[in-house]
Formats: sequence, structure tokens, C-alpha cells
Amino acid sequence: MAPGASLSGVPVSRRVMVTRPEREARAWADGLQARGVACETFPLIEIVALPDPSALAQAWATVPRHLAVMFVSANAVRFFMAARPVGCSVQGCRAWSTGPGTRAALLAAGWPEALIDSPDETAVQFDSEALWALVEPQVKRAVGTAGWTDPGRDGGDLMNRPGVLIVRGADAQGHMAGRDWLAVQMEAAGLNVLQTVAYRRQPPRLTAAQQSRARQAMSDGSRWLFSSSEAALFLLEACPGLPLEQAKALATHPRIAQRLKQSGWSSVDLVPAALDAQAQSIKSMA
Repeated sequence: MAPGASLSGVPVSRRVMVTRPEREARAWADGLQARGVACETFPLIEIVALPDPSALAQAWATVPRHLAVMFVSANAVRFFMAARPVGCSVQGCRAWSTGPGTRAALLAAGWPEALIDSPDETAVQFDSEALWALVEPQVKRAVGTAGWTDPGRDGGDLMNRPGVLIVRGADAQGHMAGRDWLAVQMEAAGLNVLQTVAYRRQPPRLTAAQQSRARQAMSDGSRWLFSSSEAALFLLEACPGLPLEQAKALATHPRIAQRLKQSGWSSVDLVPAALDAQAQSIKSMA
């Protein structure tokens, strides 16, 4: 639903403002509304293609020799799979995702379901920690089979270690965005970790009407739903001086909630990441 649009029988105020990138925001808002939560989309992250996709073709050449390709988001899947060279097979290579949206994108792109590892849709959190708990046993088996009993040892045969390719986004300047926690765990376990950028995340250009709606939503009872602290940062950059002390925010992860509070949001509630549980949590709020 577009910013400011009306929902039959529900005032524009006291809505949930869904701040994911536009494509994901529309799907998430539809899911919440189907579960009885009034909301509107207010995308705060713009997803754009890389100016030079040649690095993706080089990354694809490494896929056959990897234990797995880890995708940080559904957009990582879409842009990486769109760059797939003709005749390049993913058979024998696992795909890792941190949540159901990324898993759905993998299935839509044709990755074999039996080769996808992702936390269950009812998981408390969809994050790197949940994914690592799921895949760590297979990593240990692969490292043990390869004979890397001492993951920390040095050696010139690094490229012979079992490998994982992480596909992620970059910020507006082209620098890799996101946490390195999972990469650190994998390297400590003995894996050779490579990373590639598949797309860019940048601030949106808000119209005057959107800026006005953002200011209205600070004090009319609306709740801003954040699944990324970057979206909250972009909001403040696009609309300086927002009265955060009057605003209400919902965060899908404790780290996001912490960063929102550090940025000045006085009212921050933690909600589940899974759609069903999230809708129930929001509806239970006064």
C-alpha cells in the first residue's frame, strides 16, 4: 500500500510503517494486512544494480568448488542469479540463507530445495547466529573430511580448504555492507571464505509529500517497523530534525532495537521476525 493511502475503516494514523526495500515492503505489508494489521509501505532502502557486474561473473566461476554459497538477502539471490553464466550448474553446492524470504527467492530462482539450508520459518530470529547453529555440523564434517584438523594453521594451500562464498550488498559508495560475524565463525572453523557484492543499498529520494507523511507519522500513533537499522539511519538523513521523542518504533532484532534507542527513539518495542508471530505481537499492543 502506498504512503498515505487509506484502508477501509482504518484511519491513516496508527498504522505500521513498513520500511523494507520497495519489493519486500509490498510483500510484507500484504502479509501483515492479511493478518489484520493496518499498515502502509514506506521504503527507506533503495536497491540498485552494480554499475559493473563483471565481478559477479568471476564469482560464479568459483561456485562449483564451494561447499556453499551464503546469501544475505533475497536481493542477493536475485542479482546473483541474474548474473549466472549460461551452463553454470549449482548442483552439488548448497545455498545458505538467514530467513524465509531469502529461501523463497532461492526456490524461485531454481536452486534445488534439497540443497538449501535456512532457519525454520518459526525461528525466534532470522540472523547469522541462527544460520550458523544450523550449518556448523556440516562445516565441521567438510573440514574434517578435508583433513583440516587445525583450522588456525598457516599454509600456502589456503585455496584447497573447503570454501564458502558470501553474496551480499554494498553501500552507496560500493563498500561491502553488513556484519562479518558469520565470516569470522567460518574462517575460525577452517573454511576459506570469499565474499562478493551483488547489488547496492542506498538512501531513497523522498518527495515533499513523503517527508510530510514521515513527520506526521512521528506523532500520530503510527509505528515504524524496522528490520534494518540502516533504514532508520536513512530516514534521519532524508528528514533531519524528526521528533523521535514522540515516535514509536518496532524492531525485529535486539541489535536493531539497541541502535534505534542510541539514535534517540524513545519508544522501541521488539517484535518477532516471523510474519505470523509478528502480526500477533503488533495486534496485542495497545
